[in-house]
Amino acid sequence: MPEEHSQTVMAVDELQAIIQRCQILEEADFKGEDFNLFQVAGQKCLEDGYAAQLLEVIQNEKNKVIIKNMGWNLISPLVRCIFMYKQEDEKREHCLRILDQLAQLCNPKELFLGLLEQIEQTSGEQVCQTVMLLLQPLQTVLLKLQNKKAYSVGLSLAMIMNQLTPLPVPYTKQQIQEDKLGLCQCCNAVVDFAKPFVSEVVKNMEKSSEYNDMELKEELIKFCMQSLKYPLLAAQLEHLEGIEEHPFRQFASAITDILWNLGELIPLVFVHHKGKSPHWENQEFADIERKNSADSLACLSYLMFVQHFGVECFPVVFSPSYLLLCNMTHIEVLLKRTEESVLSKGLDLFESCLLRMEDNSLLHHYLELRGFINVPQDLVKIMTLCPMEHMRKKSLNVLQLFIDKFDTEGKYTLFRCLLKTSNHAGVEGYIIKNIKDQIHLALTKEYDNIWFTGHHLISLLDLVLSLPEGAETDLLQNSDRVMASLNLLRYLVIKDCESDNQTGVWTTLGKIEQNFLKPLRVGLNMSKAHYEAEIKNKKENRKEAHSSNTVCSVTVSGEKMPAMTTGMQLQVLHSALFTFDLIESVLARVEELIEVKTKAVMDENS
Repeated sequence: MPEEHSQTVMAVDELQAIIQRCQILEEADFKGEDFNLFQVAGQKCLEDGYAAQLLEVIQNEKNKVIIKNMGWNLISPLVRCIFMYKQEDEKREHCLRILDQLAQLCNPKELFLGLLEQIEQTSGEQVCQTVMLLLQPLQTVLLKLQNKKAYSVGLSLAMIMNQLTPLPVPYTKQQIQEDKLGLCQCCNAVVDFAKPFVSEVVKNMEKSSEYNDMELKEELIKFCMQSLKYPLLAAQLEHLEGIEEHPFRQFASAITDILWNLGELIPLVFVHHKGKSPHWENQEFADIERKNSADSLACLSYLMFVQHFGVECFPVVFSPSYLLLCNMTHIEVLLKRTEESVLSKGLDLFESCLLRMEDNSLLHHYLELRGFINVPQDLVKIMTLCPMEHMRKKSLNVLQLFIDKFDTEGKYTLFRCLLKTSNHAGVEGYIIKNIKDQIHLALTKEYDNIWFTGHHLISLLDLVLSLPEGAETDLLQNSDRVMASLNLLRYLVIKDCESDNQTGVWTTLGKIEQNFLKPLRVGLNMSKAHYEAEIKNKKENRKEAHSSNTVCSVTVSGEKMPAMTTGMQLQVLHSALFTFDLIESVLARVEELIEVKTKAVMDENS
């Protein structure tokens, strides 16, 4: 115990000795050695648990000048000690009071750099704790700064967001509630940190409509843009049952409020991010800036049009088609990504824009714009490549919604485009089914529809009623497309009489038989013969092996499938034969209908 007491006296005495020596010096006479001795002695007091004594020294009016010049050196050991003590520990409370005193007494410029350095050096699980601890003193210091205030505020916000960005964003309800690393809490604390600076800009804007000091405003806009990209672009922003105050929804609301108060919300929603970025001599920097800006603006549109943040400020003069046009760039940006959180935002934004429109109201001219062609192709990629089933289904529903909104010429043009670009039999089959529905409407409605009858339809049928590689086409892989094409042809033959020939199918029947029906019949016979031979071989091999458990590998489309027993392979081969039988039965029915109708017309003419 006496030894412990002597150590206490020693640590405090050392500090007092340095203080007494510095008290008699003028501020300009402080030397580097004095700073070092003060830092070492102060750090020793903190580490040995004598924060109370250090607090007394700092609060002593006589030491005001010393603390003003040297106090910032204590930030690093002070933060370490705060995290070392438990929440209820009295020593922790003393450390927090020291931090508050330093914010009030220290040279703002020196303390600002000390606080920023501490935030920069933190990592991992302590990032959010450190940021939240230092936000209040950092805000106090920044409010005192006279020179380079905008730059310092911008540097602080950028540093904080850069430190937060590597942290994973809580996505599920449980993750959000747990907030393991404190990110949810920290993001909202950063908004509170920024509020006085937003108020300052707003006040200056109100004083003068020609507010020229744009630096601080621009730094705050940069912060909002960075926040939109992270964490909001990756965050789950739907209402979650059991969470009354959703932290990310609060954060999103605060960010849109800041942009509205700065007079930038509506301009940013309608800005085309190309050309908005600052000039960079380095093209790589320019590309990064453009991409970051694109992600942020896409997220902002999602917040407004899907989650309705700031929608009460939104002018109601714009047509639904114009809003879709403005958002198409943002939708394209979001749909190019693969993360569920971002992809879902793109699908929701696209769906939201489309639901505002009436069916058949979107003019075909829009398909001359790049985005209106690229976005449906992105949907096709999601439908065919995305590993998440609910995303594939959602993208299919949105594609159908997109098709429904176009006028007849638009639908026609879109169908042609997707048939040429999708390179997926299932998608092609789906488009062909849509074509059949449009032909049905054209044949059953009173008004003329030139796009799904006559010579326009014939041109479209040339794409539909054909085999990609003639008789050599892989019918198993293309079965969805082939079946849809046969069903369409069967419908045309039944619905459109040769005497009416509204669709023009009877005029071009010879071409259809030559390019589609005959190669399909040859291809079917070849495929069936090949698979029947394969089945025969497998059965013979199985007899030789005396076991159905022989395992071998199968390669499909260049990819090795999991090992299969002979029995399993036989199942696959029989399934393929069943598909061929199905195609053959529909083909036979189509050929029969054509023969019956052609014979009937010949009989009438004879």
